[in-house]
Amino acid sequence: MMRQYEALRRAYPGTLLLFRLGDFYELFGEDAVVASRVLDLVLTSRPVAKGRRVPMCGIPHHALESYLARLVEAGFRVAICEQVEDPKKARGLVRREVVRVVTPGTVTEEGLLPPRANVYVGAVVHGMGRWGLAFADLLTGEFRIAEFPDTNLVREEVARRGIREVLYPEGESPPTFPEPSPALTPYPTWRFDPETAHRALCEQFGVQGLEGFGCTEVPVATRAAGALVQYLRETQRSELRHLHRLQVEVLGQFLFLDGGAIRSLELLEPLWGRNREATLLGALDRTRTAMGGRLLRQWITTPLRDLDGIRKRLDATEELLSASARPRIREVLTRCADLERLVGRCGHGSAHPRDLVALGRTLREVATLRELVGGFRSTLLRDLAEDLDPHSELADRIERALVPDPPVTFRDGGLIRDGYDSDLDALRRAVQEAQDWIRNLEVRERERTGIKSLKVGYNKVFGYYIEVSRAYRDRVPPHYERRQTLVGAERYVTPEMKEREALILNARERMVEREQELFFGLREEVARHGPTLLRTARAMATLDVLTTLAEIAELYGYTRPEVVPEPVLEIRAGRHPVVERTLREERFVPNDLWMDAHRRIAIVTGPNFAGKSTYLRQAALIVILAQMGSFVPAEYARVGLVDRIFTRIGTADDIASGRSTFLVEMQEVANLLHNATPHSLVLLDEVGRGTATYDGLSIAWAVVEYLWKRKRARVLFATHYHELTELAERLPGVFNLNVMVREEQDRIVFLHRVAEGSSDRSYGIHVARLAGLPREVVARAEEILARLEGSGERKGVSPGLERRVEAIQTSLALGSLSPGVGWIPPDRDGAAEGGTRPRSRRRTIARQASIFHGEDPDP
Repeated sequence: MMRQYEALRRAYPGTLLLFRLGDFYELFGEDAVVASRVLDLVLTSRPVAKGRRVPMCGIPHHALESYLARLVEAGFRVAICEQVEDPKKARGLVRREVVRVVTPGTVTEEGLLPPRANVYVGAVVHGMGRWGLAFADLLTGEFRIAEFPDTNLVREEVARRGIREVLYPEGESPPTFPEPSPALTPYPTWRFDPETAHRALCEQFGVQGLEGFGCTEVPVATRAAGALVQYLRETQRSELRHLHRLQVEVLGQFLFLDGGAIRSLELLEPLWGRNREATLLGALDRTRTAMGGRLLRQWITTPLRDLDGIRKRLDATEELLSASARPRIREVLTRCADLERLVGRCGHGSAHPRDLVALGRTLREVATLRELVGGFRSTLLRDLAEDLDPHSELADRIERALVPDPPVTFRDGGLIRDGYDSDLDALRRAVQEAQDWIRNLEVRERERTGIKSLKVGYNKVFGYYIEVSRAYRDRVPPHYERRQTLVGAERYVTPEMKEREALILNARERMVEREQELFFGLREEVARHGPTLLRTARAMATLDVLTTLAEIAELYGYTRPEVVPEPVLEIRAGRHPVVERTLREERFVPNDLWMDAHRRIAIVTGPNFAGKSTYLRQAALIVILAQMGSFVPAEYARVGLVDRIFTRIGTADDIASGRSTFLVEMQEVANLLHNATPHSLVLLDEVGRGTATYDGLSIAWAVVEYLWKRKRARVLFATHYHELTELAERLPGVFNLNVMVREEQDRIVFLHRVAEGSSDRSYGIHVARLAGLPREVVARAEEILARLEGSGERKGVSPGLERRVEAIQTSLALGSLSPGVGWIPPDRDGAAEGGTRPRSRRRTIARQASIFHGEDPDP
């Protein structure tokens, strides 16, 4: 047995091998030591030779799922080895095989899967100056590829999609991914070879070539896809029939949201705490099916850039908004199971009887959905009605084959209906007749022998027997064979009993085998229908999302946005879709925003706590909603297509990577300065506050000018540097907005109203008082503030700062501000280079510019 174990262990390096032994999965040697520590199991040992023992620990087979979850969560790859023959029939050692390898990206156990999020496994490879990425969801059959010109983009796509595991060629360096980073799995380089990858994909899809999938244009991504298919077939030991199509994503097909934007806009997870309702997904997700919930999540993180696609979704939502059939559609969807994953389990070969029953019932509901959707006029809803195929013959067969409430496992039988299969019915009749004969045996034998206390019984050790008390031992017929002696009785069998018992046992065994054959055949038929079933599932998910968006629009007063190609952003009475839902005692104050080719950069001022960040996020969320095809929380919205949303909101040290708050901030600013386009939306909140005041102001000023001069993007810039409001007078297209407050004696009232113009105060001490600072501290702060204002230090821009800003402007205009140039701005008091200002205050803009990696001289 240990030789068998070691052979399997060598065949699956880099895994923990769960070795089935009877009712337990055992681990030996180093695997046992690791697993006992991770799973908190008792570590024992087993003798394997004279004087030699190996460490051992084990888990009950019925508790596999819970222990497997802990191992995968800890980052381990787990090979599951099963007994693939009946130990009772085995001649010698029981045959065992690894049936699949479970990794962070290939989990299929229902209890380990997030129901409303995809579990993706991906592969990356570099070649021809580009990165190729492929990723798939093992259970839903989703399989996509894309190519990216640089490492940053492929890194952000992995983060945006939430890919859990990434394969890369062995011996090469994979990209470094931001936290939470995926599990990185090296895979033999030859698996990524173009010919090998091409052959693997053609075998998987049953085609001669890949031209029909659009792979010709993305040869590097195709290599990644071929390696990924090989990995999935190798680890799952399955043909994966539901993995039947490949979707090529073109860069620019969607509004690009990097991991930072998804986090800072709180699209999927809140920045603080675990309240899912405090996210855009939580505010929108009223979907009735798990597959609808997953699709909504995808729509939020990958909004469209295709005007036609956006308008089709908006048309469908608008029609559903007033449709009397909408409540009925949503009621039917509530009764539908997760068809995507049910089909995936059939293709994977892991579906159990209850999965198929749920699939059959769901197909019955699809017929009703098709009826309800059939009368709509909008293009998208008409297309969905065509895709809603109820697969009536398959649903009928499942209903005829399986009992309504089958056992979870098919190993014990009892799952096929009477009348479905003649062979199975014959076996059942034979068992029934034999059982009837044995049930009547007790009455017959009492009458024949005259022994009134005689009884017929059964146990697992001796099978069927006749029990006679010792007082009647002399009346026992001679053809009775003694089987067991008890304290007050004897147990016997007869040749006829043994014959009937053998018939029952053999027939039962054949019944179980026949039921398994029938079930596997039924599951195989579902897998053959996989492509059309998955198309039906996608139509159901889309219908679920569209009816959800219509319901949200009705409940919360959303309106249809006008989405146009021009770079404009006009919002009247816009609201933050999440904040307005979380307010309990006060009404959300709507605000306007007007941006176009002549009003491109908004400098937003006002005190903390007044709502500047909410206003910035609100604009971005309305854009996302509009481009995902949803109505928006506003009286009116005209949204020009956005190619990417950049955010620099909030500050945090990245201690693990040794990056300070300011460095993180500057790297994010560098990213947007290099990559923003005239069609981007840029949100900047308090840029420069992580360093000395004048350094921060200088950088903030330079960033605004660079965006104005080079990028021409739509920019919302929230700041406490009131000096930046002067840019509205200097640069056409820059305008000022301020969040209004009202002063009442020694306190302020936040109005949360955004108006044209600038604010000249930050009201920091007022906010400190609201935050609960001790009165002594607040009073001392007011005293210091009065002294500073009296000395003139708060009366405007100092001469030294004015000259510094002018020098920055001159350098920008001349293009002479480049990394390494030793220009040092004047000191605060106007002193020239060589003054006595401390070194920490003599940082040059050129030194700050080095953070931009030297790719552009202007920052």
